[in-house]
Amino acid sequence: MPELKERVDRLEEAMMRLVYIQQKTEMEIQALKQEMKEFKDEMLEFKNEMKDFKDEMKEFKDEMLEFKNEMKDFKDEMKDFKDEMKEFKDEMLEFKNEMKDFKDEMKREVRRINKQWGELSNKLGTIVEDIVLPATRPIIKKYFKCDPDTLMANVEKKLNGKTEEWDVIAICKDKLFLVEVKATPRVEYIKQAKEKATKLKEFFPEYKDKEIILIFASLSIKEDILNKLTKEGIYAMAYREWEYMDILNFEEVKKISLEN
Repeated sequence: MPELKERVDRLEEAMMRLVYIQQKTEMEIQALKQEMKEFKDEMLEFKNEMKDFKDEMKEFKDEMLEFKNEMKDFKDEMKDFKDEMKEFKDEMLEFKNEMKDFKDEMKREVRRINKQWGELSNKLGTIVEDIVLPATRPIIKKYFKCDPDTLMANVEKKLNGKTEEWDVIAICKDKLFLVEVKATPRVEYIKQAKEKATKLKEFFPEYKDKEIILIFASLSIKEDILNKLTKEGIYAMAYREWEYMDILNFEEVKKISLEN
């Protein structure tokens, strides 16, 4: 009997272990199933995400293809634009060259006409009225910053039985300009012009408070005469390269005046 009881006990123990193992196995199987389910769910989610990613990549590729096509069209347009700009630049360069030739031709023609007009005025004795007088006002405005109130040509006045003549007189608020004109400038004419300037206030006492500015004018002035005028502090007015009447030594005379 004791032996039988011992066998029964071992059998019960074995059965309990078997039940335990079975229950443990079932728990592990359930846990495994749960893990598998979670894994499948994750895989499904990943699959869906991959599908969305593929769709996005496809959309991106389509957009890139469209952008590539647009860039190709843009490049083609830019190439056409560059070609058009090159043609335009070539045309503008050609036009510029033509305009330069035209301007050079016009300058030559202006010089020729001015020279002929000056020679004709010399012959007719109308150099003052035709050339010097029309140029006096703009030259005074340009260099002396005043617009003459009075501008007279071939001024003649008598005083105490004496008669004096001046070619051009221009009057500003505080300045009186005397423009003496010579068809053929000579050194001795410079002294005569200075003497005429000194007589102005004698014959026109109403202008005694004004500064007298002497301008020696001709169609052209040689370098030696120009240098003499500059040393004397006298402005020289003549054609500049037969293009326009101008003061040829303004800065030099102005510098001398400031030094004195």
